[in-house]
Amino acid sequence: MRTSVRTTRSRAGRAGTALVTALALALTAAACGGGDDGGGSGDDSQKQQSTVELPDLKGQELQVAAVWTGPEQENFRKVLDEFEERTGATVSFVPTGDNVATFIGSKIEGGAPPDVAMLPQVGVLQQFAEKGWLKPVQEATREQLDKNFSAGWRDLGSHGGEQYGVYYKAANKSLVWYNTTAFENAGVSAPETWDAFLETARTISDSGVPPVSVGGADGWTLTDWFENIYLSQAGPEKYDRLAAHEIPWTDPSVEEALTTLGELFGEDKLLAGGNEGALRTEFPKSVTQVFADPEAPQAAMVYEGDFVAVNIADTKSEIGENAKVFPFPAVGDEQPVVSGGDAAVALKDTEGAHALLTFLASPEAAAIWAERGGFISPNKELDTSVYPNEALKAIADALIGAGDDFRFDMSDQAPAAFGGTKGQGEWKALQDFLRNPSDVAGAQRALEAAAARAYGD
Repeated sequence: MRTSVRTTRSRAGRAGTALVTALALALTAAACGGGDDGGGSGDDSQKQQSTVELPDLKGQELQVAAVWTGPEQENFRKVLDEFEERTGATVSFVPTGDNVATFIGSKIEGGAPPDVAMLPQVGVLQQFAEKGWLKPVQEATREQLDKNFSAGWRDLGSHGGEQYGVYYKAANKSLVWYNTTAFENAGVSAPETWDAFLETARTISDSGVPPVSVGGADGWTLTDWFENIYLSQAGPEKYDRLAAHEIPWTDPSVEEALTTLGELFGEDKLLAGGNEGALRTEFPKSVTQVFADPEAPQAAMVYEGDFVAVNIADTKSEIGENAKVFPFPAVGDEQPVVSGGDAAVALKDTEGAHALLTFLASPEAAAIWAERGGFISPNKELDTSVYPNEALKAIADALIGAGDDFRFDMSDQAPAAFGGTKGQGEWKALQDFLRNPSDVAGAQRALEAAAARAYGD
């Protein structure tokens, strides 16, 4: 069974309520006092006091592989620069592309793996651990993990009783970002329920602005849409069972969630560019067409995680002013809280690889990216005052305050062939569903067939 943080419905509900309250307070503060944009200042004065000792690695070379490109890669490069300064090592970065498992697997099988990889899928971490490709963390890293991370995040990085992963970057994937001009012109406010969300979208459409921007060219965004609806509608226990493929994708609960998602995808006018346009839109564009021109947006809102902030930072919009955020609307009794994250793992049993994992588990390593924006850390010892605006600080506070009361991204818990590979599995099945949202049964059959193959059923 795949790793999952299990909670009761009532505890998960409290986490959702905490997020709603924290965001409301933060956005009020941001509107009154303003805040820096999601790009952050990178001011060295915000660094936290060193809490970790690192070895002298002068003359050693390390390679780190991760999916990040653009501003995310630039921000992570700052983290690696600090590690180089503290240890004397030289660290190179290699982008993996979206198919992380395929990229890393080919490097390992070719005898030239990177020293450290950032894995965005729990399922991939577990698959790699089962193949013996990962090296267990050393005592120094474990000490940082025990001190700085809740049991839930440590469990997500473990397999078979061994600790392998350090969750450096987390994501709150239950957020909707919106252009305030589009909302004000349409006379609408942030909705709290799914029915209100659809009504808000229709009202915005009537005002002349496409309401929802969907990055359908990247199939992972569609899995996130489904997961939020499913968690809120079916509940956390059923979410865990579907994540582990203990119930099939032909289950009535999946039918209900796809039917609900089809209420949005089935109204062509509610999507920027319609269904076909959404299928051609990659994630970065799905954000920029909402915020590139604050006064004349090409769409009113976009659903995705806190990392949207880094894309907003490259536009003329400012978070807390003309770019604001509300929690994913409740479909069932509670608003969902879905989290994701990237775990650092060692693929080589070297002093440098283990030292980097230890550094990434420290609060000061988290602070380097946190102050630049577009980043949330699950490190509970990080001083959240380093976040560049009140919205991001509130999202981080809510995630940390929830403790283990969250659900991890379902597709990221699955084998990569189902939940993490471009052009196949869940990504492709949901893209086909976006193209034809009336075919719920066909989508279910495709999902179940792909899941059965990937899980080895």
